Amino acid sequence: MKKSLLLTLFLLANFLAFAQLQTAIESIKSQYNLMGISVVSACNGQITGSYHSGFKDYTRSLYVDDSTMYRIASISKLVTATGLMKLYDKGCFSLDDDVNDYLGFSLRNPNWPDVPITFRMLLSHTSSFQDGSGYNGFLSATYGNTSPPSIQSLTTSGGTHFTSNMWRTEMPGTYFVYSNANYGLVATLIEMLSNIRFDIFMKTEILDPLGISGSFNVADIKNIDNVAVLYRKSGGAWVAQIDNYQGVAPSPIDYSSYTIGTNGFVFSPQGGLRCSALDLAKIMMMHTNGGVFEDEQIISASSITEMHTPQWTYNGSNGDNYYGLFRSWGLGIQITTNTPMGDIVYPNVQMYGHAGEAYGLISDLYFDPVKRAGVIFLTNGVFNGYAYGENSAFYRVEEAVFDAVNQGSYVSCSTSDDPLSYIEKPYLYPNPASQYINISSPSSSSFSFSIVDAFGRNWLIGEISQMNQPIDISKLQKGMYFIQLYNIRNNYVLRVLKN
Repeated sequence: MKKSLLLTLFLLANFLAFAQLQTAIESIKSQYNLMGISVVSACNGQITGSYHSGFKDYTRSLYVDDSTMYRIASISKLVTATGLMKLYDKGCFSLDDDVNDYLGFSLRNPNWPDVPITFRMLLSHTSSFQDGSGYNGFLSATYGNTSPPSIQSLTTSGGTHFTSNMWRTEMPGTYFVYSNANYGLVATLIEMLSNIRFDIFMKTEILDPLGISGSFNVADIKNIDNVAVLYRKSGGAWVAQIDNYQGVAPSPIDYSSYTIGTNGFVFSPQGGLRCSALDLAKIMMMHTNGGVFEDEQIISASSITEMHTPQWTYNGSNGDNYYGLFRSWGLGIQITTNTPMGDIVYPNVQMYGHAGEAYGLISDLYFDPVKRAGVIFLTNGVFNGYAYGENSAFYRVEEAVFDAVNQGSYVSCSTSDDPLSYIEKPYLYPNPASQYINISSPSSSSFSFSIVDAFGRNWLIGEISQMNQPIDISKLQKGMYFIQLYNIRNNYVLRVLKN
């Protein structure tokens, strides 16, 4: 009787927390006049909520939902870095190798011609290669071009797009400056090491194994209506900036004449991944679980540790801290230091992740590896412009989202998501799921189960006679459900997001 009461109270508390956070997201959308917004929260490596509001396409009145993909801007770098570390796991290179040993040309800072540029430097933005004045022209010549220029034309003195300010005067490895250009080189190295075009490599080695339907190549996306249009205000009206496809998928570009390993910028590794908030959460959960997602080792735990280890920390003069936002960096990943008016996501909590901004979009992915908890925030435009934060170097709308998820999900998240503290807690996978779920447990016990929605309505009742027995949820509507497992000894509650 006591366990049943606790279970009921737990379900009620979860429903109230879910409803309160959805209300908070609606309020933030209204207060900051956002076009659309997606927020995902997680605890203990499991999604605890997926919240959406507003339009993904304003002119056609298409609403944001779980399937909405955004061009996630610089969070793409974290995903690109994860792809390179997949090759590191295979022994294709060492982090302190000179990249000249792998590129088809010499990469050297003209101010320091004898100092090697390493993989570690590129991933941590300490290579001294930066977004100089030649960068934008090079991108214009690259995107959509069936025979794009070689990246050497940007990196090497005398190249068509080279400008002297593509390189800093500080010695490579000694100074941090956030650089999109570094990640075009990372993608080029991925191609040289794998002999596979960057977008295809990322799809087959990272995105597909995680069950992510997004892509670095928009031509791969099956339903173009799932891609959010990105907006800015102009002349008192919303104006589309990019991905305004209006239901018509773009024709695939013929890259048959492209030479692999000559220009990794072709598919925008620095910012061009289209991905939903829910799918992005899979990247986050993999990073909080030692490189494992749904029992599959995507990259090794040692590579995750390498990525999360600080490579650079601001000391007041050893880098550009980007208005106080960047103060410590790993391999493709930001590490917060909670400096006042600086890099604060959750107060007094060291978070790992990445932020992004482009074409009106703002994006954030940050997690606490101790609680295996985190937040993902995506918006495709704000009408009134982005105001700087009151308590950090993030924008005010980002602060509002962080605070809402912190108060609504993170504070209550413990290192065990079992409120009744019973032993041998089962594990549910995949999550999110669309067709089937499986339940695994340290014990071989059989269970009765019921699946209820956030309103307490039963949707499915049955028996599990053995662990890993599939449960068909294909007929359930999309949304959050609670799986009640019970037998003569134990009661458990698990969450699953049906997509």
